[in-house]
Amino acid sequence: MATSSAASIVFYDIPSKLPIICWSPNLWKIRYALNFKGIPYTTVWVEYPDVEAQCKELGGAPTTTKPDGSGRPHYTLPMIYDQSTGAVVTDSMNIVTYLDATYPSLPRLMSPNTAGLQHAFDAAANALMTPIYPYILPGAYKILNPSSAEYFGRTRKAKWGKPLEELTPRGAADEIEWKKLKDGFGKIDQWIRVNGDGGKGKYLMGETISYADMWIGSFVQWDDVKTWHEGRWAGLLKDLEMYETV
Repeated sequence: MATSSAASIVFYDIPSKLPIICWSPNLWKIRYALNFKGIPYTTVWVEYPDVEAQCKELGGAPTTTKPDGSGRPHYTLPMIYDQSTGAVVTDSMNIVTYLDATYPSLPRLMSPNTAGLQHAFDAAANALMTPIYPYILPGAYKILNPSSAEYFGRTRKAKWGKPLEELTPRGAADEIEWKKLKDGFGKIDQWIRVNGDGGKGKYLMGETISYADMWIGSFVQWDDVKTWHEGRWAGLLKDLEMYETV
């Protein structure tokens, strides 16, 4: 539950110009997780150019290396600072693992003995989401505040080799890439279906919401995607509504 008083955890997120402010799938995962566990937290909004300095100031670990091939550490959000323990944790899976280990009496994001499965899902689903980025990055650029928009456009152009306005596939390429994306969600749909009688599984772990479902929910917030696979994703978002508090 998001709160500004008696907050145990500080959650670092990237703001937008949207009324709800939060927007990034990678950050929605952790907002869902915190709200699901019911841990009091407050949000500190950090613009893209300030992320590295904020992480370094708190001692947050880099999550990867910079995409320029230099091998230099790259700092990203999400990040949390737990004021009750002094821990600073970066990377979504690290954060989820920390929350379950530190607050075991609260609803679990990963059921006992399923952490390996959740990690495997994270890796496999990330690979399936590759086609989504040329579609969502140009739109993300437009909703960011000026300093973040400049940084976002410059760094994504360097990574993808073209300006964001040229990134979205067109014509035949659009049909191919959009099908790849739908097929990727189709695989996730099948993983879920086999967890229920008659192929009617509701969540990845059967009838219990887990972090994997929050992961999926963070990526299906686009109208076209919601209708796929017999409306499964719209139904999932409906089930996650109670964990959307900002």
